[in-house]
This record gives sequence, C-alpha cells and structure tokens, in this order.
Amino acid sequence: MPAENLQDLATAIIGFCRFIRREGMASGVQGTLAALRATSALGVKESEDFKSGLRVILCSSKEEWDLFDDLFDEYWNNVARRQPSPDRRAERRKLGSSSTADRTGGSLMSGGSSGGEAGEEGSQAVTGASEQERLRKADFSTLKQDDLAALEEISQRLLKRMIQRLSRRRRTAVARGGIDLRRTIRANISRGGDPIELRHVDRRPRPSRLVVLLDISGSMSPYSLFLLRFIYALERHFKRVNVFLFSTDLVEITEILRARRLSDALRALSHLATGWSGGTRIGASLKDLNRFHARKLHSGDTLFMILSDGWDTGEPEELSVELADVRRRVHKVVWLNPLLGSADYQPLTRGMSAALPHVDVFAPAHNLASLLALERHL
Repeated sequence: MPAENLQDLATAIIGFCRFIRREGMASGVQGTLAALRATSALGVKESEDFKSGLRVILCSSKEEWDLFDDLFDEYWNNVARRQPSPDRRAERRKLGSSSTADRTGGSLMSGGSSGGEAGEEGSQAVTGASEQERLRKADFSTLKQDDLAALEEISQRLLKRMIQRLSRRRRTAVARGGIDLRRTIRANISRGGDPIELRHVDRRPRPSRLVVLLDISGSMSPYSLFLLRFIYALERHFKRVNVFLFSTDLVEITEILRARRLSDALRALSHLATGWSGGTRIGASLKDLNRFHARKLHSGDTLFMILSDGWDTGEPEELSVELADVRRRVHKVVWLNPLLGSADYQPLTRGMSAALPHVDVFAPAHNLASLLALERHL
C-alpha cells in the first residue's frame, strides 16, 4: 500500500474514532491506537475484515456492537464519496501541484478537491448534509409528503443513537456506596499498604420509570404520529414504561408499543377506538390516571411526561388539581408542547396556564431537533 494511502487511512481512522465518541461510544485514545496498529498489520484488502476488526477493537458492549454497523456505514460511505480516485491522484502529481492536499494524494478527511468529479461529489455531500439539517429543524406540521421517508430514516438513526448514549451514561453513572475494604487494600499494596486511595462499593442506578401521556386530539394531529415514534424509541431505554393516549378518554397502549417493530405497533394502534383527532379533556384524563393507575406513579424515580398543546375543553381547575396530584407522586413532570417551537407562542390558554405551576420542564416538541434536545432531561 503506498505511503500516501497509509497516511490518508490513518487520518480517516482517527476521524472515525472521534466520530463514534461523539455518537456515544466509549472508545478512547487507547482504542484509536489499537485500531491504527491493527489496520497497519492487517491492511484493508477485505472491507468486511477491516470492519470486523474495528468493531472488535472499538466496541465494549452489546449496545455499541449493535450501533457500530450504522456508524461505520455512515462515516466510511462519506469518506468514499470524498476520496479522489487513483487516476485523479496520478493526474494531480503530473500537474505538479504544490498544495499540501495534492502532495498527500488528498486527505480522506478534508473533503477538499480541485474541481471536476471530486468537486461535484463534495458538493453532493454538502447538499446531503444540508438536507438532513433542514429535515432535523423542519416543523412536523409543515413537512411535505415527499419528505416523510427521508425524515423517517434520519429520525430512526438519530433517536437510536440518543438511546445508546442514555444507556451508556446510565451504566457509567455509578453511585458511591460504602468503602470496599478488599479493593482498598489491593489498590494500595504498591503504596506500602497505607489506605491513601479508598475504593467504594459500586451501586449501579436503575433507569427511571417513565410514564407518558400523548394527546391525540384534533389540534395535535400534525404531531401525534411523529411523537409516537419518539415514545417508541424511549421505550427501548426505560425498562419500566407506561404509555397512554388521550383525547376525551384515557387508553393505555404500553403492551402495543412493546412490538418488535414500530410498523407492527402503528398497525395495532390504527385499530384502537381512542378518539383520534377528537376533542381534548386533559383534566379528566389525568383524573382517570390518578384514579385507576395511581400505583404506576408511586415511585420516587418516576419521570412523568405529557405531550400536548394544552388546548383543553374541560375546566382548568380540574387540570390544575389533577396535575398537582401527579406532581406529588413523581420525581419530575415534563410537558412537551409543539406550539412552543413558534417564536411568538405564549402559553396563555386556560389549560396551559393552569398546568404550568406544576411543571418542572416545559419544552418544545415540534421537530426532530427539539426531541433530540430532550436527552439532557432524561
């Protein structure tokens, strides 16, 4: 393999390791060095061997193993689009270009080119990135039919990564318990036995219980289906989950969302007589929750999430009383309102005004970017 190609490959591998760290994997400097050594020894003649080798070196859990395929394909496909062909490298050398990029055969990570096909490919890559960013920030209610398939693909990939990051942080967020005498002694043998460095018993925290209420009334129609996808993704992280739909009545759909595939869950939901696109009785639905499902809220680590625009046909006093009752039972109340994504929105409706005093987190849920931003609250 030519030296310039080895240099390009090393640069790309370093970039890949940085990329997967940003996406939630635990690979560090040692993993990057190991990947470089393995690639130098084994080469990249067989793409599957190259991929498998990096997977073995860089993945430290089943979750990372499952995530690796998507991250590998996304990164290296983009690298392949940006890499100049061997013929073009030879042409550059003949022209005697003095630029650093030409002397090294074009960096795999730079994306730079000198016109022609390489320039067109770089332009396409930029266009693709811009299109993804547009879809991330587009309000669900304004999307055209032609955008739905692309948004579906992007949202599944990004939400999957978010859940992977949440799971990894939960595993590494170890709470300190009492002093572990055996580990303390072992850790301080090299210091003459003096207990300079204390070791503690590790208590791995369980993920919180999640209780979700999704408003499927008429005013929420442009958002309900997208928010269902978000809830389906969350169900993969929170092992203790209860999900309810409401408009004029409250219906639990927890078992339906445990379907192996989202399409199966959506198909089952389409047969429910739950008042899709009907009126809204938020207070009455919360009253049913407190009356018939109170045991699901009795937990100091429960995260209660309601997704609604706050348009309520019931009495605001009932909404206030019932949400206050929920707040006393749970750790945190999160209210996601799609209308909050509008710059001129003010929560002045009677229902929303009655609810806000009992809400810990009030956030938008109008596009994919706003849903991904909720990671810090979860």
